[in-house]
Amino acid sequence: MQVEEFLERSVEQTPQKTALVSGEYRWSYADVEGLSNKLAHAMLEYGLQRGDRVMLFVPNCVETAVAVFGVLKAGGVFVLVNPTTKPEKLAYIMNNCRARQLVTIGRLLPTALVAADSAPDLKAVLVFGLPIERSYPVPKQTCVVPLESVLPTQSREPCARKNIDVDLAALIYTSGSTGQPKGVMMTHLNIVSAATSITTYLQNRPEDIILNVLPLSFDYGLYQLLMAFKTGATLVLEPSFAYPYAVIETLIREKVTGFAIVPTIASILLQLNLANFSFPQLRYITNTAAALPVAHIRKLRQLFPHVTLYSMYGLTECKRVSYLPPDQIDIRPNSVGRGMPNEEVYIVDDQGNRAPTGAVGELVVRGSNVMKGYWDLPEETDKVLRPGPLPGERVLYTGDLFRADDEGFLYFVGRKDDIIKTRGEKVSPREVENVLHAHPNVAEAAVVGIPDVVLGNAICAFVRLKTGTSSSEQQLLRFCADHLEDFMVPAVVEICEALPKSENGKIDKRKLLAEATAARAANHEQELVAQQQLA
Repeated sequence: MQVEEFLERSVEQTPQKTALVSGEYRWSYADVEGLSNKLAHAMLEYGLQRGDRVMLFVPNCVETAVAVFGVLKAGGVFVLVNPTTKPEKLAYIMNNCRARQLVTIGRLLPTALVAADSAPDLKAVLVFGLPIERSYPVPKQTCVVPLESVLPTQSREPCARKNIDVDLAALIYTSGSTGQPKGVMMTHLNIVSAATSITTYLQNRPEDIILNVLPLSFDYGLYQLLMAFKTGATLVLEPSFAYPYAVIETLIREKVTGFAIVPTIASILLQLNLANFSFPQLRYITNTAAALPVAHIRKLRQLFPHVTLYSMYGLTECKRVSYLPPDQIDIRPNSVGRGMPNEEVYIVDDQGNRAPTGAVGELVVRGSNVMKGYWDLPEETDKVLRPGPLPGERVLYTGDLFRADDEGFLYFVGRKDDIIKTRGEKVSPREVENVLHAHPNVAEAAVVGIPDVVLGNAICAFVRLKTGTSSSEQQLLRFCADHLEDFMVPAVVEICEALPKSENGKIDKRKLLAEATAARAANHEQELVAQQQLA
């Protein structure tokens, strides 16, 4: 099965059903299918070949859905990029994947063209909503195609099928250890396998109305689109969660049954006054990306007592790994569940041997959801895709540390490279963060380890307080001391007005670490100067 069949099968079953809602506009499955077919024919007309990469530089809008399926129908590989991406990074991704075409919208065209000027492989920029009265400097090797004038001449009939399930369907760029993003290669089989498992777990059905506020360039957001179309459901697209009450009103107006969140959204939800709102149609809330603090899980259960909360764990390299059965959420809220169907997960020690129950080790994943590798990075690929227990196979070493109980439930400990070694002990940042999140005045917390000549690493906590509350750094330190072993208590707690976020809404710990390390170095230099002056 190929990913574009998600759309095609839904069209066959319910062509006039609403597939997408965006603001006041609604599109049926037949509408999306017709536009996707037209776009596919246009791409072929402008030289797209099977396996060519097409960058989608678009926000959360119907054009994005049309472009995803249009690329696949034309036999290409889609590469979704966050619409806030700056020209330098955009050009890097263009050149890294050797993109042949790019799809964007009128207001993003200037940025796209700046990047295209240094991307010699890019041959065509296809634009929705191109203002005809404006002209732009266009690189010599690239043509700009106004889609509103091109699509009406194209056929609404599907292109001849080109791909098979082992062919690439998407490159999803994720942060790399070197600072440059890495392209995760996902085949049709990878995506279909993951989507099938997740929709089965969530019991998705055609009657579902799914609200998505996450960037479609984020794989968690992208899968809201793919899973909705796979099951013939309706997807409500919001540009972001920047205006929470407006999103809540949309949720109620559209009678949303499913809502995907990340921990930062959970933190905002828990600070809203929702006493005058009711959500009778809301059936489930999902969380992945980063694990929810236990305190947030308990508060969400109180806020939405009739809603099923699905706690999950995954990473871009295999989409989803595990999910906690809903009947376990109150029993073991700090677990992310067990491996999903048609997949095997296990924990290994530093020597690659299976770890005993309760021991902390790296999680390994076997399954058809595991990526094909990192684009053009064979050495990086070999670090994470290693020989498995059966001859000739490779399995995914996630880089995440877990432990498992005697029933096989998994408990996230931390990223392998995030574990803080301090005073000769190993500390999981998440354990400290969970304690801080349990403080009644804390909205968000992030913990990193910064180099220290005495401690090895000093534990540094960054905290954002809830609006209208106040706590001092010393009060938070005392709270930690009351709930943590002495070696786990932060050396420093810094209260911030806001914590930096990545494009996907996660707290950007790398930025916090860089800032904390720089500040500590500056303070150390000042101390040395003061000592020299005293001497």
